[in-house]
Amino acid sequence: MNLARIILFTNQMEKMSTFYGEVLGLKQVTKEKGWQEFAAGPANIALHSGPPSPGRKGPKIVFHAEDVAAHRETLNARGAKFGKLKDAGNFTLTDAKDPDGNPIQLSSR
Repeated sequence: MNLARIILFTNQMEKMSTFYGEVLGLKQVTKEKGWQEFAAGPANIALHSGPPSPGRKGPKIVFHAEDVAAHRETLNARGAKFGKLKDAGNFTLTDAKDPDGNPIQLSSR
């Protein structure tokens, strides 16, 4: 597996987009309603609309998997606890938490 992206939740999409795109100079690679993604080396930084929670809930770490269902089965067999597969139309995902409670995800996006 390779780290695909880190998701930051924000209710200030325009400010955050300006910061990551113009201030930090990251190239924007995706712009959808409620979702903007910036190239940041081997992994991307994604902005997702929603209430920010620094200090209470860390960013979601997302691992890319072409076959989310197969990876879910393998990782759950190793002791992970990924939930049900979610079909989001053009991609599939499943969520879990690490031992400290940090959110992680497998996604075909």
